[in-house]
Amino acid sequence: NSLNFLLFFGVVFFVYYLPICRKSPLYQNLWLFLSSYFFYGFAEWKMIPLLLGSSILFYGIGHWLKAEMEKEHTKVASNIITFGVVLGICILLYFKYLNFFAESIALFLHSIGMNVSWSTLNIVLPIGVSFFTFKLISYVIEIHREHICPSRNFIEFGTYIAFFPTILSGPIDRPNKFIPQLREVRLFKYDLAVDGCRQILWGMFTKMCIADNLANAINGIWTNIEGTNSSTLILAALLYPLQMYADFDGYSNMAIGVGKVLGINISRNFNHPFLARNIAEYWRNWHISLTGWLTDYVFSPLNIAFRNHGKMGVIFAILFNFVFIGLWHGANWTYAVFGLYHGFLYIPLVYFNTISKRKKIKPTHLGVPYLADVIKICETYLLVSFGLIIF
Repeated sequence: NSLNFLLFFGVVFFVYYLPICRKSPLYQNLWLFLSSYFFYGFAEWKMIPLLLGSSILFYGIGHWLKAEMEKEHTKVASNIITFGVVLGICILLYFKYLNFFAESIALFLHSIGMNVSWSTLNIVLPIGVSFFTFKLISYVIEIHREHICPSRNFIEFGTYIAFFPTILSGPIDRPNKFIPQLREVRLFKYDLAVDGCRQILWGMFTKMCIADNLANAINGIWTNIEGTNSSTLILAALLYPLQMYADFDGYSNMAIGVGKVLGINISRNFNHPFLARNIAEYWRNWHISLTGWLTDYVFSPLNIAFRNHGKMGVIFAILFNFVFIGLWHGANWTYAVFGLYHGFLYIPLVYFNTISKRKKIKPTHLGVPYLADVIKICETYLLVSFGLIIF
């Protein structure tokens, strides 16, 4: 929502639709690739080698994996996919969590009487590392699952990883839906561009008019909890989910709108999460690209691994998945507790077999939901609000 971005996007848009760029998808992708790296470098130029280096590495892993799969070297292919996933996790662990775990170990040793001189490393957290590492991991997994073929050229793949509207804060697009769009020339479509501009403006409204104004009031309360009365704290806790939603949904809508103007469809990230009647509905509609990613690549494999343990196996898979979701948001034990809290909220749904039920809200003849649904919506909102205090 800055003048710098408006000027940047104006130049990107103008060159992107020039006749010379529209001759080939490679030309449009090359321009997007260069624009995305300029955008990322404007935010954190020192981290460009990490983004470029990891992209080159995973591009090579993808082709290596495909070659071994075509030779039916199943064991070698399995080792390659394991290497790719572990490598992606190691990138995330090193830059985002190494200092956190080092400090936690040092504090634990100190608590049991062992004094250690352990200073934290001077590690700079790259902007967007949580988002582009997930893209890298999903790329090699989808090749192994034979859902996609490796990218035809590095520019195509590099554009998918570094695509500037989504690299900083998502949504996290899957390669099997995003990359095929880069293999065709994108022509300017007036109706799609107008729809994209409307979505950008709606995103700016929710971000600047709702989220930022709520933040002005709520942030002052969070920083002065001891000097604030209980009713004001409760009000802040109830408003904070709205602030967070308006901020993140606003960003997502702007990113999706920019994608539409460029003729590229980006995954939806939110679908009225505060109309959810239980915590499972909430997470199906909140940060959809993240929860969908973790469901496919973390929860589902764990659920299969523990299928012989019945409902306890499902619960364990859910708890592990939500601890992962919590820590993904930040390197602090409060995030792990936040994830565990949401995981525990799933236990009644598992035991009463209501976790997968997706009945739509049926309105009364007056067009409003039934009282039972309203009560469930309010209960879920209160549970979410309490969880965000931990967060």
